[in-house]
Amino acid sequence: MAKAQLSDEVKTYIVQALACCDSPSVVAAAVKKEYGADVSRQLVESHDPNKKAGSGLARKWKTLFEETRKTFLEDSAIIAISPQAVRLRALQRMAEKAETAMRFPL
Repeated sequence: MAKAQLSDEVKTYIVQALACCDSPSVVAAAVKKEYGADVSRQLVESHDPNKKAGSGLARKWKTLFEETRKTFLEDSAIIAISPQAVRLRALQRMAEKAETAMRFPL
């Protein structure tokens, strides 16, 4: 799927997920689940301005990425249990996966 075929809504989702430290493979799977769109990890990575693949990203998306990353890091910094926001996002994904698989005690 080419970049031009992605809606702004999907691009926004991708940029914000990457800004929240999700990996390209996690983001690609989430886009498939949320929007039904098959996107490659490489296409997702091209929306990360911190990667070489994202060096040509439009200013609009770079600004969104930077603002989202800043907010994400600031908001997660107030959580005393985890100085690493990435760990919290991973724990959230694991909890959701366990919940959907019904592998948690009632």
